[in-house]
Amino acid sequence: MEESSSSLHSVKIMHGRKLLNRIFSSVYGFAIVALFYHHLFTFTALHLRGRLSIFMLISDFILAFMWFTSQSFFMNPVTRQQFPENLKQWVDNKDFPAIDIFICTADPSKEPPLTTVNTVLSVLAYDYPTEKLSAYVSDDGGSKLILFALMEAAEFARNWVPYCRENKIEQRCPEEYFRRNHTITSQFQIIENLYLDMKMRIENVVERGEVVDECISDPQQRQAFSKWTKGFTPKDHPAIIQVLLESDKDKDIKGYSIPNLIYVSREKSTTSLHHFKAGALNALLRVSEAMTNAPIILTLDCDMYSNDPQTLQRVLCYFCDPSIRSKLGYVQFPQRYHGLNDDDLYGGDNVRTFRISPSGLDGLGGPDNCGTGCFFNRRALFGSPSSVTSLEHSGDSMAISSVSVVEIASHVASCNYEYNNTEWGTKVGIKYGTLVEDIYTGYMMHCEGWDSIFCDTERPAFLGEVPINLEDVLSQVKRWAFGHLEVLSCKYSPLTFGTKALGILRASCYIHYVFWPFWCIPVTLYASVPQLSLLNNISIFPKVSDPWFILYVFLFFGAYAHDFIQFILFKGTTKRWWNDQRMWYVKALSPFLFASIEYLTKKLGITTKGFNVTSKVVGQDERKMYDQSVFTFGIPSPMFVPLATVSIINLIAFVRGIVTVIFRMESLDELFIQLFIAGFAVVNCLPIYEAMLLRSDHGKMPERIVITSSVLAGVLCIAFSLIVS
Repeated sequence: MEESSSSLHSVKIMHGRKLLNRIFSSVYGFAIVALFYHHLFTFTALHLRGRLSIFMLISDFILAFMWFTSQSFFMNPVTRQQFPENLKQWVDNKDFPAIDIFICTADPSKEPPLTTVNTVLSVLAYDYPTEKLSAYVSDDGGSKLILFALMEAAEFARNWVPYCRENKIEQRCPEEYFRRNHTITSQFQIIENLYLDMKMRIENVVERGEVVDECISDPQQRQAFSKWTKGFTPKDHPAIIQVLLESDKDKDIKGYSIPNLIYVSREKSTTSLHHFKAGALNALLRVSEAMTNAPIILTLDCDMYSNDPQTLQRVLCYFCDPSIRSKLGYVQFPQRYHGLNDDDLYGGDNVRTFRISPSGLDGLGGPDNCGTGCFFNRRALFGSPSSVTSLEHSGDSMAISSVSVVEIASHVASCNYEYNNTEWGTKVGIKYGTLVEDIYTGYMMHCEGWDSIFCDTERPAFLGEVPINLEDVLSQVKRWAFGHLEVLSCKYSPLTFGTKALGILRASCYIHYVFWPFWCIPVTLYASVPQLSLLNNISIFPKVSDPWFILYVFLFFGAYAHDFIQFILFKGTTKRWWNDQRMWYVKALSPFLFASIEYLTKKLGITTKGFNVTSKVVGQDERKMYDQSVFTFGIPSPMFVPLATVSIINLIAFVRGIVTVIFRMESLDELFIQLFIAGFAVVNCLPIYEAMLLRSDHGKMPERIVITSSVLAGVLCIAFSLIVS
């Protein structure tokens, strides 16, 4: 990518950072080559150390592979800037392109309807021509609770949208706005009371778990619930399309038009495949094509509210630039979060995944698709830049609430529609075949010739929620890791097809992504083999007095220093970086390992669990412990077993190593690296020891997990001793 500048936006290569990254990569790469030269001589030795070194050789090979593939992210760093104040020079407000907004939810028990409502209201209140905006909410579970909540939101929007416009407020998410502001004005108090009344009605219905007749006064609204018949279930029900707001007919309290709001629940059947979120997005793609057919599509998770009312203008700085729009597939904003504690205990901000890596890819042709906060060129979802010229509106000028339009929309949301149009999910729309449909879709769009842009603004464009207990964090990561393995093994794997379509440099980034689960191999081996060897007084690394010792020191501290610097450059803190690297260690030991095992069992034909929605429901005790930076274990999840087992082995090995050194000081020379690795692991595992041994609250490590892990650690220690004796 080359530097460029226009009155709408600019992109600049960070030459200083680029040079330093390349120098470091060259030096570190040479050190890795030297490491394998050392392994060659150690491995050929016939003594016990040589036989054990095969485990370290395997680990170092995978670590080296992951390091080399990660360097592509740092080869051409760029920074971008948008100039929305210059948009009027290019296009009038009345000529702004229409935008369809897709918001997905699936389970009101895990994704509170009020959260979805706040996201919807935040985008309906964008600083944008209201007649050009349409919000589609996909309710994949077909819940009455969601529809009721959206009906309430539609009524409140008539007050909220003009209030935001007149007062030019920046925070358009009502919950956040009222939490942060306590202005004593009559207008503020009126709108706050309206919101609190709406909130109370929604929460009462959710608590009751049912929408009763007395909750609905409008006969037309009551008619909307008639499709919830006796046989209606979340997995078996007809398509439901309900227009809640229509810009051509509905007005706000000031008499101005208001954006479209459409509820969509695609047809479900127990005999049909539904492809999880990807299937829901494709249904929205077809429904919106029948109703509004906007050329730009924004996809959002239900908990990812808009945090900047000027975001759409920033996006237009790219889509309105004639020099790039013909090949521009999407503009991706980073996933940013609210509600993180000061130390980001679980690494929920995912700075590497959602900011550092996409920023690096931006200099190579564009970032990956992160699934939310992404503005798609609708054309890009229907083929390559050369094969798709334009998409005309499939309907006519009829109102979107007209019977004929709703019938068409219901038809394209049916189960059988995709079976008659088999290119959906393969060549058209969001791609199927993996749980990470976002990264796979973005990757395939790049392979087809589309470019993308990473837009990381000073004020976060969107803010979402993060899981705040460890089990939810690990389950989410396991789902992502499983999806990456599906992409790795698919027909269009980045390892084979990607290198031809994108070139080795750009494809290496995607190769790095899909090999994520393989971190479990080197981390598990480094977390156990040196420690078990230490327990048996076996040295498997160079002595401190050996010149090769310096190489190991450089490789360890060089990798961590480079990662730390990258983290700080993206405005992270030292404490957050420490917690982030600890969570990398935890993820490699547990969810990456479980995802790999689950993937292998699936390939062997053994049934595994499907997609699970990450819970957005937060208990008061969980929130309190999270805010205090206390790990929450609570339930006896099997994913805690490897964490506890490794923690026990490292603690025993570290204590044994210290005792050995105290009574035989000369052994420190040959055992120092193993002692350091065990000590480093012990420091990382301090929250686990606390949960196992010191805590009595409900977030402590379950006794069943402690016992199982203790037995497993003992078995491993005994087995290793027998093998090496």
